[in-house]
Amino acid sequence: MTPDTIVLIHGFWVTPRSWEHWKTHYEQQGYRVLAPAYPGFEVEVEALRADPSPIARVTVPEIVSHLESVVRALPTPPVLIGHSAGGVFTQILLDHGLGATGVVLNSAPTEGVRVAPLSQLRSTFPVLRNPANRHKAIGFTHQQWHYAFTNTFSEPESRALYERYHIPASASILWGSLLANVRPGHQDTWVDYTNDARAPLLFVSGGEDHLMPPSVQRANAQHYTSDAVTQHKEYPGYAHLLPAQQGWQQIADEVLTWALAHAR
Repeated sequence: MTPDTIVLIHGFWVTPRSWEHWKTHYEQQGYRVLAPAYPGFEVEVEALRADPSPIARVTVPEIVSHLESVVRALPTPPVLIGHSAGGVFTQILLDHGLGATGVVLNSAPTEGVRVAPLSQLRSTFPVLRNPANRHKAIGFTHQQWHYAFTNTFSEPESRALYERYHIPASASILWGSLLANVRPGHQDTWVDYTNDARAPLLFVSGGEDHLMPPSVQRANAQHYTSDAVTQHKEYPGYAHLLPAQQGWQQIADEVLTWALAHAR
C-alpha cells in the first residue's frame, strides 16, 4: 500500500513551525501530514524563547519515545522526513522498525560517525565552548544563526527566518552527541547499521551547509552495511535551513517521489 501519511520531524534550534511550508505543500497534494513537537515544545516559538526550561530538560530517549508513539498510532506506516537532529531521530525510528521509508535532510550524525568538518565545529562552538553550558538551553545570535543555518540566504531573509524560527537548543544533548563516540557501550543515538529489515533511507545534503556538511551525511550513509536501501543525494548551493530556501518545492517533490518509489 502506498503511504498516505507523512511525518515531518524537526531539528534543534527550531520547532515544527520550520516545516510550515512543507506541511501545506504536501497537504495540498492530498496527504495527511503530521509535524510533532518534542515533549514540552508544543507551545509557540515565542513562548520557548521566553521560557526555555522545557528545552533544557528534554532528553533523546524522551524525544524518541514520543515520536514512536505518534508513528505507532497511525493505521499504516508513514513516510518519515527529518531535518538536522530530526534526521537522527528518523534513523532511530527506522532502525526500530517504524516507517515505510525515510528521508533525512542535512542530518546530524548517528553514533559512530566521527567526521567533524571545521565549519561544523565553528557552528556548534557557541554551545560547546563552555562546559558550564552543559545543562542549559543555548541560543544563537543572528550572526551565529546566519553562519550555521542560512549562509546562502540574503541578510534580510536570514534575519526574518531567525525571528520566525529560532529557539535555543539543548546543550546537554549536543554534549552527549559529542561524547557518544568515546563512551563505552551504546549511547542515545545508536542505530544498528547491519539491520537488513530497516526501511529504505535517503540522505539529502545541502552543498553549502556549514552545520552538517555533505561529508557528514556521506560518512553516515557509508556506515550502513546492511542490505537495506541507503542512498545519498546532494543539492549544490543549499544551506542548512534547506526546507526554507528558495527552490524547496522541487526538493520536497523529489524526495517524496523517491520515498514513495522505495516504500516497503
